[in-house]
Amino acid sequence: MCLKAMSTEADAVGKTFDILERKKPSDLTLEHWIASWEKQQIGFHLNEVHEMLKRHLDVMLNGRKQIRIFFPLCGKAVDMKWLADQGHTIVGVEISEIAIKQFFTEQNLSYIQEPVPGIPDAEIYKTPEGHITLFQGNIFDFSSSVAGQFDGIWDRGSLQPLNTSDRQRYSKLMITLMAKGCRYLLDTYVCTKTDFDGLPPKISESETRDLFGHACNIHLLDSTDKLTGKQKLFGLEGFIEEVHLITLKIVQVNHYFGTNH
Repeated sequence: MCLKAMSTEADAVGKTFDILERKKPSDLTLEHWIASWEKQQIGFHLNEVHEMLKRHLDVMLNGRKQIRIFFPLCGKAVDMKWLADQGHTIVGVEISEIAIKQFFTEQNLSYIQEPVPGIPDAEIYKTPEGHITLFQGNIFDFSSSVAGQFDGIWDRGSLQPLNTSDRQRYSKLMITLMAKGCRYLLDTYVCTKTDFDGLPPKISESETRDLFGHACNIHLLDSTDKLTGKQKLFGLEGFIEEVHLITLKIVQVNHYFGTNH
């Protein structure tokens, strides 16, 4: 069944939940996500700027202007153009070439395509002025040596769909991409279902702290009940959207940057 992009956040995540719960964790391969874009089974995509990003953007910016913002597993998020239009520099990583090309087409942006030095089969798609740069490839092949570190990270639905076994590796990568003063907004859903043991893999605040707490300060910015009649039809009993602010601990900054006090 080919799904159209959903117009609201609740519908998008609810529909994605319905798709993924029929799969096993082993099904969440790169090939699965590539096929989702090929078939346009992208119920997770939003056609509007994310509500939580708009609500908490000032927290990420913290008074700064024209910062570098990273979008992991970016898809064709319209948020990237919205932030670039405000003067920020955007870098994203996405496995699907289709998603990246659709982003540039739908946002009426021209782009330059070139290979990524040192990463076989990876490509860079960027606007001529360089305000938006998207890397097409496996996020675990990406590193700060490829594109530097970032002042902000917007992580909407990137950590949560990962297999549980990949989350530790992912969080370590995110920490290495954080520059001094980086403010990382992590958006996740806490979903409950009495007989649910499928996908998307559950995530909790305690797991978030386990993944990032050794290196980062973690502050819960938002916890909003998004349970609707539609989600109840999918068997959900709880549907809480949480946004955490993640910042490097001072000792961790000193460790990464060799600062001595």
